[in-house]
Amino acid sequence: MMNQTEIGKFIAKCRKEKKLTQAQLAEKLNITDRAVSKWETGKSMPDSSIMLELCEIMGITVNELLSGEKIDMESYEKKADENLIALKRKDENNMAKNMIISILFSITLLIGIMVCLICNIAVSGNLTWSLIPVSSILFAWVISFPSIILGKRGITASLISFSVFIIPYLFLLSSLMKVREIFSVGAVMAITCIIFLWTIAAVFNRIGKTRKLIALGVVFLLSIPFMFIVNIILSKMIAEPMLDIWDILSIFILLILAFIFFICDYAKKKGLMK
Repeated sequence: MMNQTEIGKFIAKCRKEKKLTQAQLAEKLNITDRAVSKWETGKSMPDSSIMLELCEIMGITVNELLSGEKIDMESYEKKADENLIALKRKDENNMAKNMIISILFSITLLIGIMVCLICNIAVSGNLTWSLIPVSSILFAWVISFPSIILGKRGITASLISFSVFIIPYLFLLSSLMKVREIFSVGAVMAITCIIFLWTIAAVFNRIGKTRKLIALGVVFLLSIPFMFIVNIILSKMIAEPMLDIWDILSIFILLILAFIFFICDYAKKKGLMK
């Protein structure tokens, strides 16, 4: 079974043998030195996406990394099997936990649906207002379930679900509430939001794997033109003012947040923050 503490000590030992500081190793891997520090103290494991590059820099194999020690040829195959079993067991444990959470989440939402339907029938004798919260609960379940059961790997599936079902959901909600603007205005806003969310996903996929602070700063900057686009759409559709004092304040706050994240990333890269 993998021992994160031993693996961390092994990483530190190999790094020192290569005469590298934590900051130098982090720079070669395009990550922060805090991440390296967490590996070496056993608080976390290197991400699989950079494991091969890390091993190449250290002059070790992935099998040796996961074993936390140098391996002679006689025991190499045995250790490889043990590490594969440990990784598989870890994935199975995570999946089991996610499965339990997703079942509890689904049961909770199902209870909410049943309560709405029972109360509606008890008071009105038929289904009227309850269809609105029920449809909203089902929509929430559809878009959140992939992320709950798959973790980070399910974020893209949740985003796809949101992109596919948001327009039908708004149409249904508009029909149930008999308010046409919910669909006419909501659909345009939903499409705008979908584009923005996929843009954020692209930013994190491109930058966020190694530079999360930079990715956050970029997202805050992108939020400013997105806000302008939303305001333009609303001003055309429902005669909202293009900009008000709250919009100006929001722009100012977004700029400050973006600046803070860029400065924090710079400080981490230079080893000024621990």
